[in-house]
Amino acid sequence: MVDKRMLILPADVVKKIDDNRGDMSQGEFIGFLIDSQLKQTSNHNGYVTDDALREFERGIKELLRTFLEFVVSYGLELGKQPSKGDLEELSQRLGVMQKSFGTTGKD
Repeated sequence: MVDKRMLILPADVVKKIDDNRGDMSQGEFIGFLIDSQLKQTSNHNGYVTDDALREFERGIKELLRTFLEFVVSYGLELGKQPSKGDLEELSQRLGVMQKSFGTTGKD
């Protein structure tokens, strides 16, 4: 036999339950709400998955590459020709960035 208990609730809460429970009993509806709330909070524990973090990292790397390409092409459009030393310095900096990201070329 199912053990039953009494729960005292404000009248407006009982009205909300009755207005929204459809064909379920009050007990079934409250149980459903509690279960769905617990499932929802357990799925969103505040942590990021490894795949989501890797995808974010790839997106940031691509954004940086696109930005660098824009900066270089914008400078060329303005007619400012970079000196050989500037290009070598930029290449070295890009190489250092790639090593710090642990990648070579595009992913």
